Amino acid sequence: MKKVLYISALSLVLFSCGEKEGKVNVDEVIESKDLTKIKESRNVIHSEYEKLAADLARLDAAIDSLDPNKKLPLVQSLIIKDTAFTHYIEIQGNVDTKQNIIIYPEMSGVLQQLNVKAGQKVAKGQVLAIIDDGGIGSQVAQAKAQLSLAQTTFDRQKRLWDQKIGSEMQFLEAQTNLKSQQKVVAQLQSQQEKTIIKAPFSGTIDEVMTERGKVVSPGQDLFRIVSLKDMYVSATVPETYLEQVKLGADVNVYIQSIGKTYKGKVRQVGNFINPNNRSFGIEVALPNPENLLRPNQVATLKIEDYTNKKSLLVPENIVQQKGNGRLVVYTVGKQEGKKELVAVENEIKTGYTSGAYVEIKSGLKEGDEVITEGAKAVENGTEIKVIK
Repeated sequence: MKKVLYISALSLVLFSCGEKEGKVNVDEVIESKDLTKIKESRNVIHSEYEKLAADLARLDAAIDSLDPNKKLPLVQSLIIKDTAFTHYIEIQGNVDTKQNIIIYPEMSGVLQQLNVKAGQKVAKGQVLAIIDDGGIGSQVAQAKAQLSLAQTTFDRQKRLWDQKIGSEMQFLEAQTNLKSQQKVVAQLQSQQEKTIIKAPFSGTIDEVMTERGKVVSPGQDLFRIVSLKDMYVSATVPETYLEQVKLGADVNVYIQSIGKTYKGKVRQVGNFINPNNRSFGIEVALPNPENLLRPNQVATLKIEDYTNKKSLLVPENIVQQKGNGRLVVYTVGKQEGKKELVAVENEIKTGYTSGAYVEIKSGLKEGDEVITEGAKAVENGTEIKVIK
């Protein structure tokens, strides 16, 4: 706008000068169609234009320096201080538990008893169901009777052998028969125990997948039992973070479905890099005091990988990139001999970024007043007015 005013003012002045002094009459020169004369007239006018433009610029500078009501760019600022800074790696993971299994029968047979229902809490070792043993119980009773007889025979032969009565062969036969019968009983009892389905750990019956009276067989789903006490989050981490992710590192785990954040620690770091996606697995132990966590919930993990107790932080949006990739931040400064504040350009080097803030490694110091609003409207040395 100021340039337009300059041109208008100069045109009026030149026109006036031309009329009074008779230096150049533009209309007459153009009508003459004399190219040489037109060029000469233009040079005369251009010379006067440059002279007047220089005078106007000097007058404007004088007005700016003397006018108390001149308009300066308005900016807002922030005094930076040393502050603690923590950087996090953010990845996605899934909630899981080691105690989430489906129980299968180990023997075929009719499901004779079904002692639990979905949602029921059970203790470790509690009998959940019993399969018809198909006569194994009778075989166990018979084997135990034979074992009792073998034990009696052995005891008798041992007493005689201790008294040096009888033959060694009779003693050894009784001993061998006893051991053999003990093995028979143990094998039959082992088979009988397979007909009794017990809870492998304390938890909740999440689902019952069968009914009493049905014929079941090995590999068939019977129950799902879940415990929510030993919860953890599993996740895959890009191999570029291998040095940063350590055992015992603190982790903030955000569960979006319930809107809660839990504190956990890295309890396992994988020793294998997956060649397909160049990542490794981790596990983060997770407390579950309210029993709100469930297997397969989606979790967002923020793993602490860098901490600086004394760092300088500035809003990331005030960092500007100049030519040659230079990063700059403008601060509030003063010019010697002048009362006005000015914008000062500071070339910086940055570190980690967390949220809306970036760490400054060099180029600023504690106590500097950085321009946070209006920085993009100023240059180095621009006079400014700071508003609070």
